[in-house]
Amino acid sequence: MRVAATTFHKVLAVGWFFRRPRTFGAHAIALTPENRLVLVKLWYARGWRLPGGGRSEDEPAVDAALRELREEIGMTSHGITQIACELEESIDFKRDLASVVVVRDVGYRPKRWSWEVEAVCEFALGDLPDDLSPQTRRWLKEAKPGL
Repeated sequence: MRVAATTFHKVLAVGWFFRRPRTFGAHAIALTPENRLVLVKLWYARGWRLPGGGRSEDEPAVDAALRELREEIGMTSHGITQIACELEESIDFKRDLASVVVVRDVGYRPKRWSWEVEAVCEFALGDLPDDLSPQTRRWLKEAKPGL
């Protein structure tokens, strides 16, 4: 499964190389009531990551982050939300504006199986996994003052 998803992603990247599209993303720092960070492992990418994904230019970042949490971790409830930071990035030849949203008091029930998400797990903020994706590590560092 991982090989097929990774191959598909690489094919998309070839198109992005020529088009250099402007994209928008929303990613959630999902914190449980115990202040543990919820991370996902995707079938098509290495390392633990913040739940999130693409959004349209006119979709509010908070709304997109909440949608992604419902899709990826099965979020059932949440508390206060706030945008922690917005970062201009160049990823896979795309020009991306990544909005990182803090979502507190997240309740969730992961789906049994997903085409996108391989695993969902909670981690203490001071004890994150070694195989955290570099992008996630950078986003957490930028958002740290808002945590």
